[in-house]
Amino acid sequence: MLNQLAVRQSHFIYWASGIVSICGIIFEVLFGALGSYILGDGVKQYTLTISLFLTGMGIGASVSERVMKNLIVAFVYIEFLVALIGGFSSFAMFGITAFSPAGTDALFLYLITLSVGALTGVELPILIRKANEIGVSLNRSTARVLFSDYAGGLVGGLLFAFFLRPQLGMVKTAFLVGCINLAVAMTVLFLFRKEMKRFVVHLFVGIFIGILLILGLLFGEEMAFTFEQKLYKDPIIHMEETQYQKVIMTQNQDDVRLYLNGALQLSSIDEHRYHETLVHPTMEQANPIDDVLILGGGDGVAAKEVLKYKEVESITLVDLDPAVVELAKTNEKLLKLNEHALDNEKVTVVHQDGYNFLEETDRIFDVIIIDLPDPNDESLNKLYTKEFYALARNHMSLHGSMMIQATSPYFAPEAYWTISKTIESNDLNVENLHVDVPSFGNWGFVLASRQPIDLDQMTINVDTDYLTTDILSSLNKFGKDIDKKIIRNGEKVVIEPNTLIDPRLIQIYERSWEYY
Repeated sequence: MLNQLAVRQSHFIYWASGIVSICGIIFEVLFGALGSYILGDGVKQYTLTISLFLTGMGIGASVSERVMKNLIVAFVYIEFLVALIGGFSSFAMFGITAFSPAGTDALFLYLITLSVGALTGVELPILIRKANEIGVSLNRSTARVLFSDYAGGLVGGLLFAFFLRPQLGMVKTAFLVGCINLAVAMTVLFLFRKEMKRFVVHLFVGIFIGILLILGLLFGEEMAFTFEQKLYKDPIIHMEETQYQKVIMTQNQDDVRLYLNGALQLSSIDEHRYHETLVHPTMEQANPIDDVLILGGGDGVAAKEVLKYKEVESITLVDLDPAVVELAKTNEKLLKLNEHALDNEKVTVVHQDGYNFLEETDRIFDVIIIDLPDPNDESLNKLYTKEFYALARNHMSLHGSMMIQATSPYFAPEAYWTISKTIESNDLNVENLHVDVPSFGNWGFVLASRQPIDLDQMTINVDTDYLTTDILSSLNKFGKDIDKKIIRNGEKVVIEPNTLIDPRLIQIYERSWEYY
């Protein structure tokens, strides 16, 4: 029979296994989020970090066999290391990204992921062995510790996705989770203090690490902000971590810029070139233009351009992230750009994934404007597939039209023409357009309709800052270096549609932007 102290110790071991598992899964997905934000290509980064973390756990489990005595001291110092390394991981990542040569940040992230994974892999075998040493049978101790581990993994994932990342951000989350690991270590240190030597030394080590983590929790985000500022050309005036992405606004004199996950979305000095090309050709192609659908465009600027047409009766704007729309409705800089368009009675905002919206709605639209981020990961690639454009076509009226932003034909010509081919593969007529936007470079769009498209027959009859009837008719002229005859390794590239089954666009896009 176990005495009362042994019962308390064994019970806490099960609790400890659950808590450290929660911390472990949070660090695992945190590293994936850091990689996605700083390095790009979310699917690739999550795949690498999860693989490295699990590999580290395997290495750690193997190493745990060599811990033959002083199991509690070993566990305490493992937790000290997890708390210290994991707690400072996000802070250090931003610092290395800001001040170190290109590629150093990726190497650092992968080493951190492997290290914390290895330390996490040592934890559970030691706890199981300690529970068995106390007097709990091996089969019971293993089952209970593993149950706590698996259940803790679920809790950790939910906490990170729905609370920690959106409420605290990546820097504070890392420091907070490090504090939790430290608290587990200090509790174990106290419960097992009678069976360890140099208890006071261990205690002071824990207290020192705790002071570092608390300082990081209080002041680390502010310091990391100065690191992150170096990633952007201009001073940051707004920074927000939402459930879906990181939102940054910068300003340099009259130039206000909006970034989502580090990617530029608009610049106030030249957004009119982008948005006028995005909106007006498709408004001129369609007849009538009563009902308009905008997928993306949460900043409200595309909606402002659509509202220049008095004939428009309704605009449905579908944007996944409520925080972006709220910013566009409250931030004075964005309100100046969108002219309070999202508060117009004709505009209805729906917070939903664009693909799901098209699957579920039964409405038909005269004009569909697709203003989504570039296809740099699996979730965005879905919105550039033949299947997605088929959905959009099926919700477009017979005499309607749609316009799709389609990345840069100069920087990523193969990606641009793949998007165009994908749209065209749905039995749609297409017209390829491009315009110079100084903050972006040369940018491409695809105009699509069931009806023939003739730019020469279009006229611009609303107030614009850039686009004129004459300019519009010239936007479909492409130089030989960016036309659809793509040459790679001396051979002409065959352009194929992008599909859900064969998501070729991600690799094409990544390869195209590799040197920019």
